[in-house]
Amino acid sequence: MAVINCFLKNKDQATAALIKDLTQRGLLEETIVIRGGESGRTLMVQSDPNSIDNMGRDHHNKAFAMYFAGGGFKSGTTIGEPDELGFNAITDSVHIHNLQATLLHLLGIDHTKLTYHFQRRDSRFTDVYGEVVNKLLA
Repeated sequence: MAVINCFLKNKDQATAALIKDLTQRGLLEETIVIRGGESGRTLMVQSDPNSIDNMGRDHHNKAFAMYFAGGGFKSGTTIGEPDELGFNAITDSVHIHNLQATLLHLLGIDHTKLTYHFQRRDSRFTDVYGEVVNKLLA
């Protein structure tokens, strides 16, 4: 917990306060806290030299960060690493189906049995993929 709290204290005071409060109340082990987004961002600003309005940073869906706390996640664990520009994951990327399988596992649900009926066929939430990422588990 110290690694996460140290990181959050400097980056996200609200989430750090939530995790600290859940810990103090003894609720963190039965609560999953997730923080993330759908894409990473380029480290440098791209701009159109002819317009100050077109400045920004690109979105990258192949390398982005998420963090998890409580609910059975292993504290202080880092998985994966982006390339030097943040475009692509270069080590240990976690596919969304694997992340979903891991979350369902921590909620006590077997992802291989969680199905829904759509367009006259039964489908799995994790599709035909999905493996629990054991490195993330406490």
